[in-house]
Amino acid sequence: MKKHTSPAEQVRQATLVLEDGSEYAGWSFGDQRSQAGEVVFTTGMTGYPQSLTDPSFRGQILVSTYPLVGNYGVPVKPKTGEPYIDDLGIPLHFESLRIQVAGLVLAEVCEDPSHFASGITLAAWLEQNKVPGIYGIDTRSLTYRLREQGVMQGKILLEGSREVTMDSGILSHPVADVSPKEPKTFRPLGSEGATIPRIALIDCGAKANILRCLLARKVEVVCLPWDQDLRELEYDGLFLSNGPGDPKACSKTIAGIRHAFERGKPIFGICLGNQIMALAAGADTYKLPYGHRGQNQPCIEVGTQRCYITSQNHGYAVRGDTLPKTWEPWFINANDHTIEGIRSTQGPFSAVQFHPEGCPGPRDTEFLIDRFIDSL
Repeated sequence: MKKHTSPAEQVRQATLVLEDGSEYAGWSFGDQRSQAGEVVFTTGMTGYPQSLTDPSFRGQILVSTYPLVGNYGVPVKPKTGEPYIDDLGIPLHFESLRIQVAGLVLAEVCEDPSHFASGITLAAWLEQNKVPGIYGIDTRSLTYRLREQGVMQGKILLEGSREVTMDSGILSHPVADVSPKEPKTFRPLGSEGATIPRIALIDCGAKANILRCLLARKVEVVCLPWDQDLRELEYDGLFLSNGPGDPKACSKTIAGIRHAFERGKPIFGICLGNQIMALAAGADTYKLPYGHRGQNQPCIEVGTQRCYITSQNHGYAVRGDTLPKTWEPWFINANDHTIEGIRSTQGPFSAVQFHPEGCPGPRDTEFLIDRFIDSL
């Protein structure tokens, strides 16, 4: 195996080891520790601060297919590394308040970023959040292996550090780990005393931009834990968020959505929410070989045949042939023909596998959120 030339004497060697036995030698940056997790790749060319804080990546070691990362630094408060927060308590530049990935794998990391909003380097940000990284990796070769073999467990091993096992990075219930413990209500600024629609957001790891998009449309949003009992809750519409892991682990959420169907109020889901809605309707889901993670996934709307470019982050999909007769496919992935959206033919229930609010990334489908609000 080819050894990289150390860029500096203080940089320590590290190795990415996959469960199939393959190894990739590189150099450590960020937190100086070994770490295990499911190794996945993303095709985004920008937006690493958003990707690293996306709860859907919870517990995973993220591989960036883009060769250079860190060139515009991290938009945080200088020295402290604290995120900027808006007047409603929502992080301005991130999808959550913390880094969610277990580790980061790069071909090259920029140590001298240039951007007016940069507060610290990517390496310093990872170190402050106790997240290890490895660079100097042939990420093209690594991505090819993951595409051929599928995602697999792996570990970043830092030279001279404590050994970790492959299964030490497996989370038993990642949704419960990222979902809020208590309900929290958000209202748009200037809406005090006004009567506005109320959205119940089932937060299985919701990205912050979902909340921003809803509040921008002048609705009240109640963020709820993943296992919230919905039977006594008053709302005008229900929104199912994204989140990490296997949707079948969210049995309480699935049961709650079945009850919500009976109430007949509009329901819209994205990403994990699409899978949960399908399971609640009686369909089945399965794990994709390597998932869809990136900002350039083409999806075709059934009927119009119009193609939209979407942002995605998921490892599971809906089995189209298991959809009940009262449900139909709404969007199809143009690359692998997987189901990218479903809708009911007998009620105001629909969901998409991609992120209409994707930020950064294409927002060609944000009009779907407008349609949901209009349906209230």
